Amino acid sequence: MNAWLMLAGAIGAELAATTALKLSAGFTKLAPSAVVVVGYGLSFWLLGQVLKTMEVGIVYAIWSGAGLAIIALIGIAFLGESISAVKLAGLAAVLVGVVLLNLADRSA
Repeated sequence: MNAWLMLAGAIGAELAATTALKLSAGFTKLAPSAVVVVGYGLSFWLLGQVLKTMEVGIVYAIWSGAGLAIIALIGIAFLGESISAVKLAGLAAVLVGVVLLNLADRSA
């Protein structure tokens, strides 16, 4: 499977797990708690596969940066979390960084 697709899958699994972690109420709800365990397990397994062919610095920066930005947007859109100009500027900075890392990886 393509490393970029596996990286996208790892990010998706991490997003599902992190969202479920919020919904698990401190691991007191079974279904979201199960999603946390499976989601993080799948995310790290996929990351391991991706690291066979991509540089760890690029992979980790994209995985953590994209995950951070998207989970913040999920929190704002679906979990009632606060939004501010400073928070949006920070998210934009993370996204710009991820794009630049992608460009650097393709030109290397």
